[in-house]
Amino acid sequence: MRPSHAARVLMITLALTVPAAVRAADAEKVKVLLLGDSTTIGSVCRQVEPKGLYLEDVIRSLLAAEKDMPPAEVVNQGRDGEFIHGLLTSGRYGREIAVIKDVDYVFIRYGLNDLSKREDFDTNFPADLAALVARLRKDFPGATIVPTTIIPYMAPEADDRINRAIRKGAEAGKLDVFDLYTRYSAELKSGPNMLNYRRYALEKIPEKDREWVRPFLRGGQIVVMDNRLDAHFRDLPGWFGDRHPSPAGYHVIGDETAKYLVKLIRARKP
Repeated sequence: MRPSHAARVLMITLALTVPAAVRAADAEKVKVLLLGDSTTIGSVCRQVEPKGLYLEDVIRSLLAAEKDMPPAEVVNQGRDGEFIHGLLTSGRYGREIAVIKDVDYVFIRYGLNDLSKREDFDTNFPADLAALVARLRKDFPGATIVPTTIIPYMAPEADDRINRAIRKGAEAGKLDVFDLYTRYSAELKSGPNMLNYRRYALEKIPEKDREWVRPFLRGGQIVVMDNRLDAHFRDLPGWFGDRHPSPAGYHVIGDETAKYLVKLIRARKP
């Protein structure tokens, strides 16, 4: 049976209006790009908890909890060991970053690897950051670019040196700096090791304990995301030495980032 004239009109109307509604919803979505090192991507957390909430998930979820926020897509392009000069000269920027479409906000958090890998760090790192900002502005002309301080990771003097260089590079690009360091430091006052996971070579564990800790073994190292083994090994030299964020740390990073984003998005609204 052929559809009636009225039914055909309804079908055509739906075909025309539904895609338009979808396009309108897409237009309201914001896309956030995260650039940084291992403290951004959290690869070990992903290995240990493959179904966990990662930094991008935390940020997206917290934005969704704010009733006036548009839907958000958060793309995490952090990489273990990465530093800005390497990102720009290795070809990865062109292959994996410049090709991303419709970016509204870019958060940049480098410095830890740059300090050890980039010669004449105090001079070259601010210039590298300014060069990255220039590339981002060219490739994402409508995006808000947000240089970000590191999390507490090294000795306070080294951390401060990195953060000063970040601010210097941001100043060259006439950009405001998102201060993540202060919030993360404040959280650590509740416990200096509450936001980092434990990663420790099996060979350094007392021999009598090596068998029962094997469920935590990954690539020759004991890896645990929380404090459950501290009762046994807290006195071993370097037990708390790995300062990479645990899932708890990424919730702090995600929470502070989402708060900053909410302010930026609300400020953009007409």
